[in-house]
Amino acid sequence: MAALNQEKTVELAEKTVDFALKKGADEAEAFVYQGLTTNISIERGQIAKSARIIDHGLGIRVILNKAVGFSYTNILKSGEAVEETVLKAIKSAKASKPDKEWRGLPTKNSFPSVKDTYDNKIFELHPEDLVKAASIMLDAAEKTDKRVFPIEGGVGVSHLSKAIANSNGVQGFDRGTFVECSLATVGREGSEVTPVCFEFNAERKYDINPEWVGREAARLAVSALKAKKIETKSTNVIFTQFALQQLLYYTLINAVKADYVQRNQSALKDKIGEKVASEKVTIYDDGLFKGGLRTWRFDGEGVPQQKTLIIEKGILRNFIYDNYTARREERESTGNASRAGYLSTPNVEATNFHFLPGKQSQEELINNAKEGLLVYYLQGAHSSNPASGEFSVVATPAWVIKNGEIAYAARGVMLAGNIFDVLMNVSALANNERKIGQLVAPWILVENVKVIGK
Repeated sequence: MAALNQEKTVELAEKTVDFALKKGADEAEAFVYQGLTTNISIERGQIAKSARIIDHGLGIRVILNKAVGFSYTNILKSGEAVEETVLKAIKSAKASKPDKEWRGLPTKNSFPSVKDTYDNKIFELHPEDLVKAASIMLDAAEKTDKRVFPIEGGVGVSHLSKAIANSNGVQGFDRGTFVECSLATVGREGSEVTPVCFEFNAERKYDINPEWVGREAARLAVSALKAKKIETKSTNVIFTQFALQQLLYYTLINAVKADYVQRNQSALKDKIGEKVASEKVTIYDDGLFKGGLRTWRFDGEGVPQQKTLIIEKGILRNFIYDNYTARREERESTGNASRAGYLSTPNVEATNFHFLPGKQSQEELINNAKEGLLVYYLQGAHSSNPASGEFSVVATPAWVIKNGEIAYAARGVMLAGNIFDVLMNVSALANNERKIGQLVAPWILVENVKVIGK
């Protein structure tokens, strides 16, 4: 697919806004999205298929007497289709109730520069290059140990661009690239089969290591063999980035979103300036993080992304806002409006949720834990409650730590508690920072976590 160039994409957004105003809208916003993704899939230890997904479209938001209407189309080359989409949005606004809290679309602002978010090498990769990377990953896993069986995974690259314009003079264009490789494995010995073990690399530049991913996914699977039951007790737990991301997404990250706070669904409401975590914990929402998976020049409604201090040495400093929630409190947006391409209106979402790392290596962190559990993945985190912070999750796979070393895999383990107790009990952080979706974090060591054995 030959991507629409920057000038034509921005021009399309601006013309759409102009047409909406001519048809009676008080305000209008057009968001143009283009995506080209190529995936090589691995199924049951074999490279199974190649898929190329081309997606482009335009979403139009119009405001009429404080009522919001929205419509979208994926037919961009037809001026008639775009105009019809605008008329649908206006019709939607006329059928909607006015929103007393509506205080206007964002106003024009200059956009920052960002680093390491686009790599032309990714755009120029061929499917054969991805097949080669997948083969390297599979070979590395299979050579690590004959008891390892790769289940699924793959290699994928994406080239995305987005443009926005609104009736308040906002105008922007940005593009980005992504590359990812992943592999899920199990270990088998006799009648025993381990839980699924997973490893991956995801970057904005072509800087992945499929051999390491394959080898590490296999190593985890082998080390998960011969798992033993453990007793129920409160103990030290080291959360890896995978486990931490799963736990935080449904608890802390939701709790710092302004819409949750304003709807009284956040346990952190009215706690700005209060201690909510260990003094070891400092967190930024950093929309400008170098090479961040959620780094862009502007957010889903054309507000410049920024770096926002959330927790400073345990003290809650800020929430994250989009334009709507910010104006309800007569504040400025923090650049945290997110949208699912052109298919939706914006909503509040974290960008790169960055736990500042510590200075210990992961081996030192395990050694300092003395006794406890190393948890790689969690199941059931989606049932956590952001309003209270309560969670009850299955930890699988997980490994028992004894005398400062990994001793053996644990079987049938659950963790229960409150995310805000977990944050208060963080005693150390490693220096092995990684990007996992929205999260940028190291391993963290938490004391006094309730571990339920079987």
